[in-house]
Amino acid sequence: MAAAGSQDVNEIVASAARAARAASGSLAAAPAKTIDEALRGMARRLATTPETVLEANRADVAAAEAGGMSGGLLDRLRLDEARLAAMAEQIDILADVEPEPARRTVRDLGGGLVLQEWRRPVGVIGANYEARPNVTVDVASQLVKSQNGGVLRTGSAALASATALMDEIVAPALAEAGLDPAAIQLIRARGRGSADALVAQPGLIPLVILRGSGESTRTLAEKAALQGVRTLAHADGGGVLYIDAAADLDKAFALVAAGLDRLGVCNRLNLLLIHRDHFDALVPRVEAAVAPRIALSLPPHEHALGYEWALDSDREATITLAPVDGPLHAARLANDETSGLAAGIVTEDAAAAREFLSAYAGTGAFWNATTRLLDGFKLLNVPETGINIDRVPGPRGPVTFRDLSLRQYAVVPADRVADL
Repeated sequence: MAAAGSQDVNEIVASAARAARAASGSLAAAPAKTIDEALRGMARRLATTPETVLEANRADVAAAEAGGMSGGLLDRLRLDEARLAAMAEQIDILADVEPEPARRTVRDLGGGLVLQEWRRPVGVIGANYEARPNVTVDVASQLVKSQNGGVLRTGSAALASATALMDEIVAPALAEAGLDPAAIQLIRARGRGSADALVAQPGLIPLVILRGSGESTRTLAEKAALQGVRTLAHADGGGVLYIDAAADLDKAFALVAAGLDRLGVCNRLNLLLIHRDHFDALVPRVEAAVAPRIALSLPPHEHALGYEWALDSDREATITLAPVDGPLHAARLANDETSGLAAGIVTEDAAAAREFLSAYAGTGAFWNATTRLLDGFKLLNVPETGINIDRVPGPRGPVTFRDLSLRQYAVVPADRVADL
């Protein structure tokens, strides 16, 4: 598929947004039972009609391999029957989750009036994400559960897989449930121009979920701000683990291994901090535990301490090691030198854990646990659209369907609430 010109791609995205907006009322007006029927239909199709999807994915993987894509990125791109089954299981679980209350009474205002808080769909939400086919289904299912229309754009390397998932899984399941399948759109044009166009439609797509490599996502967030488009951006990651002086070393090395099970994901182990008194003794043990698969970056470092290896296709199989003076020093480095995605401490000393957890201000904090748990499904038992690491009020951590709605205050007669 050839890249479209800038004028063409702007119209492609705008056309998709208009179609999603026209169809979004089908989702907004649907009862929860119908929404969940559509989700179960997606899960059922993932479990029973995988070959078309797998064939498209094999073509994507072959093209990516020929283009020199790194192993970690190929792992994220590749689908198999087990991964499709896991995707189906997650959607089934999502369908069983009780929807958020559409209305709740806040308080009695007196004079026969009450204040209610109502939840309303945004309307149409955009999503720009990396070449990861499962994210197409994750985001689509979250939008459907939150009763929002959507315009999705994936990395070009996963476009054939995403197209098959939309055409064989998402759209038919919506139609089967009596919902308008046009509510969830996929941009089928290759090239970065469609990403720029996605964040330039404030009247049609007021909110865009951004995830992917740090620099490109930050650039899109800046462009969106200039256009008056709000974003939920997931640009940077990298898990931190601190091995304290009072750590159980068997537990520590098990957590190091758990943090490196997949290298292309944001919550993998990226920076390993070790108490200074034990640093020299533990470095050879760390090296022996992860070699030959993982290389160590040791001080003095020629890169920023929190450099995210998952975004470096040539050196993704690397972790950074550094000595620290104790829990407070470790927490401060995690705050100041990394993205603030997730950090954990390994220790049997409750006072050390308390000091570290009290000082660390990032999105996810862990004691004797892997940062790989900072994931919507692993942490909250629902799929996520991404992980928001903003340091301002708003949805933070794994963003799920619960975060994709607007709050409206309604003042109504107290004796007529049941009529609404």
